[in-house]
Amino acid sequence: MTEHDDLIASVREELRSVIDPELGHNIVDLGFIYDIVIDGDAAHITMTATTPGCPAASFLKEGVANGALQVPGIGSVDVTMTFDPPWQPSMIAPDVKAALGFAEVN
Repeated sequence: MTEHDDLIASVREELRSVIDPELGHNIVDLGFIYDIVIDGDAAHITMTATTPGCPAASFLKEGVANGALQVPGIGSVDVTMTFDPPWQPSMIAPDVKAALGFAEVN
């Protein structure tokens, strides 16, 4: 693993502390984090929310920025909210899907 890979993993792990207030689970396992890129000490994070009109979107975006800044080696954070591709329940981690009551379809 490179230093960048370590920082990306650390940022991703820290973002597990950001909980979606509606679904009650962390945004990483919910599939809201699409990409994390490290450039020097800057983290560029691309994320989504359940819908473009999600009332928690600004709260989540702020939580992502604040969370990433907690990681040693990260000096600035740029968070981009996107809805391309649109979020869908299939992006949720299997254990969280089960906890939320989503049935697996074979």
